[in-house]
Amino acid sequence: MSTPDAEIERLRRLAVNVGYRMLGSVAEAEDVAQEALLRLHGAAGSQDEIHNPDGFVTTVATRLSLDVLRSARVRREAYVGEWLPEPLVEDAGMRQVEDDQTISLAFLVLLERLTPEERAVLVLREAFGYGFEEIGAVLDKRPDACRQLLSRARRHVEAQRPRFEPDREQRDALAARFLTAAREGDLDGLVALLAPDAVLVGDGGGKALAISRPLVGATGIAKALLSFMARGKALGIALEPVHVNGQPGMRALAPDGRLVNVLAIDVADGRVVRLHSMLNPDKLGHLGPISDLGLRARPVDA
Repeated sequence: MSTPDAEIERLRRLAVNVGYRMLGSVAEAEDVAQEALLRLHGAAGSQDEIHNPDGFVTTVATRLSLDVLRSARVRREAYVGEWLPEPLVEDAGMRQVEDDQTISLAFLVLLERLTPEERAVLVLREAFGYGFEEIGAVLDKRPDACRQLLSRARRHVEAQRPRFEPDREQRDALAARFLTAAREGDLDGLVALLAPDAVLVGDGGGKALAISRPLVGATGIAKALLSFMARGKALGIALEPVHVNGQPGMRALAPDGRLVNVLAIDVADGRVVRLHSMLNPDKLGHLGPISDLGLRARPVDA
């Protein structure tokens, strides 16, 4: 079976989308996609005709991701500080990232609470609209067992399922005001834009300057951000608005143009409710050259 280049790319993107939602890692998702396409090619060259390439690729990508998740459990448990997924960043010169809540950083963080199989069922059901018969075929389980896995998964995440402003233009407008207030050192302006129970999460992985635990509360977050801004200004760091995993955000660039940090901003009910700050260089390398301005031997408190 010969597949046109456009069709191969579409199937590759499908496998990447499955792998990224399952793993929260761009590099691992790309590896999963490559292996899925290799297996598709191998199966197509055998006596077995592939009638449903999408289903084949989704099945292989899901099963490979499950293997990676199971092997990564100990590594994630030993992670220094808070763990965040690798960000997908979009600007005017980059491929558009889906405006899909199942790819948001907040949702991917929640998925870390699930068992690998619970995560697979939730991803296939909510992100790709699979029915229980189809999910059962992917996981080699009965549909009733998949329903039970989905029920358990939803119980684990429902109470803290992230809320988002549904209108992208409104999200972007509020994020722009937030960035302006941060640049101008406007403490009151930042506090007014933050929800009272807003949360700031930093991921330095023990390799970069980041808060060691989540910071809660509008005033504390605003003061921490202004402290970071003052430090960045002294180093000549510039901030640029971008989209991060479909949500508004910003990236910090060193004077030489190398990346220092990526910040994602979750907006709901007209306020900033959550911020995710990624400084771990291991999670930013896919976005380009990384500056050493944010590196530090261990995380610090805000």
